[in-house]
Amino acid sequence: MAGVPSLSFRLRRTWRFVLVLVVAFGCSEAMSRLGWMEPLENVYYDYWHQFAGKRRDALHTAVVAVDEVTLDQYKDDPLAFWQPHFARAMETLTRAGVKVIGLDYLYQVSAEDWLKKLNLPGSDSSRSYDSPFRAQLAAGNKILITQLVELSSGEGRLLLPPRDHLYLLPQGINDLGIANLNPDEDSSVRRFLPVFDPDPEKPAMAFGTQLALRAAGLDATKAGWDIAGEKLAREARPRLIGYAGPPGTVLTVSMSKLLAPDALADAEVQKLKGRVVIIAANDRGTQDRHPSPYSRAIFGKQSEQMIGGEIHANIVETLLTGNYPRRISLSVEWLFALTLLAVAALLYLRLHPVGGLLVAVALSLLCLAPAWFLFLGDWLLPAGRMQVALGIGFLTTLGLRLTGEERERARLKKMFGRYVSDDVVKVLTEGERPDLAGESVQVTVLFSDIRNFTTISEKLNAREVVEMLNAYFSRTTEPILAEGGMVNKFIGDAVMAIFGSPVRYPDHARRALRAAVQMAKEAEEFKSWMLERFPDRGLPEFGIGIGVHSGEAVIGDIGSVKRTEFTAIGDTVNAASRLEGVTKEMKCVLVASRACLDAAGAGVITGKQEIIKVKGKDEAIEVIEILGLESAAGST
Repeated sequence: MAGVPSLSFRLRRTWRFVLVLVVAFGCSEAMSRLGWMEPLENVYYDYWHQFAGKRRDALHTAVVAVDEVTLDQYKDDPLAFWQPHFARAMETLTRAGVKVIGLDYLYQVSAEDWLKKLNLPGSDSSRSYDSPFRAQLAAGNKILITQLVELSSGEGRLLLPPRDHLYLLPQGINDLGIANLNPDEDSSVRRFLPVFDPDPEKPAMAFGTQLALRAAGLDATKAGWDIAGEKLAREARPRLIGYAGPPGTVLTVSMSKLLAPDALADAEVQKLKGRVVIIAANDRGTQDRHPSPYSRAIFGKQSEQMIGGEIHANIVETLLTGNYPRRISLSVEWLFALTLLAVAALLYLRLHPVGGLLVAVALSLLCLAPAWFLFLGDWLLPAGRMQVALGIGFLTTLGLRLTGEERERARLKKMFGRYVSDDVVKVLTEGERPDLAGESVQVTVLFSDIRNFTTISEKLNAREVVEMLNAYFSRTTEPILAEGGMVNKFIGDAVMAIFGSPVRYPDHARRALRAAVQMAKEAEEFKSWMLERFPDRGLPEFGIGIGVHSGEAVIGDIGSVKRTEFTAIGDTVNAASRLEGVTKEMKCVLVASRACLDAAGAGVITGKQEIIKVKGKDEAIEVIEILGLESAAGST
């Protein structure tokens, strides 16, 4: 197990985490506030609508459609002269018990005024043609539309119904509503303006708002209203439309049925009772069709647009039910974003870039689930903002690696890859790193060399000596690497290994003894290889000596300007080297100092013991022969 990370390493890891978190969250928040995220959020908003389909029944509104059937039935009458037909339809609707009627047709000149211009002889049409329609307007509970247009000069102008019709409206400008819809930049209608101008003296109320207030029995002249539990202020602030469903969700009845002699007996007409009814065009040739959240192409299939009358009906439905889509509170949004980014940043910094990319994709898909379920409850979670933040976090992590972190990892891997196992390299590159400038560390140092190597080398040629050493080192260094040790250097036939650096294993002494015991076994087996490879060469019996000592050593990248080596220096290294030589005097293979034995803990099987004086040290060292380790005690 690796040692506890140093304070500097923990600080370095923490600031990288904080940097990724701050950059990703800060950039996504700035982009959101600047409106750059809105196109992406609109994509998800539209797809949520399409996946959800019909969301609720529209119980408060209905559309009376001037459709192909109605147009064909009165094909001999120009639409500009349909006031008598609209009057009959309004009368039927009133008798059917509707709450309020909205006419989504704008006439700037009455039919009577037009007939007067013709000056037809022997005709009373110019005085009585509009009488039924004027009677319906005078009866009240009718809302007519106005239209805001921009003139070629850039000046805005409000188109109003004929003056003689305006005089008949019981509530004057509060029987008018502006029919302009409020499309987004992509022309899709997702929002509406309750009023276009807060001045109550101006005819600036939206058509849908006027209808809803009349249905709810509220005074349109007030500065604000409490409707369906929602506070609605007289201000030109866009609100999202709570669409009940795709085109056709709102109850739609052909106007031809209202004009039939037995209209009140018709089951569909009877369903209009108690509703706000909008008379609107719904024939194939009408231009009053608009993109809505249900119109975005999905899987290459374009959905139909929604008629203006049904959009107004959805606005009225939203106002009367209070079913506004609302963005979740900023505090909840920030908490969700920071939690998601914190998880992502931790994984990004720990994983390979490919793994980090997979995490970014997985979390981007995962955050769609809460966004979808919140949408079903009319709450909006900005999924696009979350995904962009995840992407920025990943790119920030990648940038850190490319601009320094990855280069540092590569340098460490190059430096230590030849000394330690791949697992240790991974710990170094992903965890605490050594202080190359030099530090004092508690370590265990192991030295081993081949007995009678000079005699052996004299009896073999150069190629055979290299072959033998390579075969021997390949076998005996494996236990060192397996125990997390560092093969620091080869000195002729000798091996120097360090345990406890560069990775600070707290059980470095025990690891060193386990490696040494296994090295002794490998050396014993290597005797057979020597006999098979070099028979009848008169070589002395192959054997090795191993000395192990624990203590404090200076560890660092030591050398000249042109050539350095990560190594250990100090009394501990010198003592370990001397102990290896003591094996000849004690006639054994493996010895360790009392300091190493104490650090290794219980379960070490020992043999001979001696007190020796090591050259260069004043204090004598107790040296113990190591025969093995008990398996239970030796497990970590």
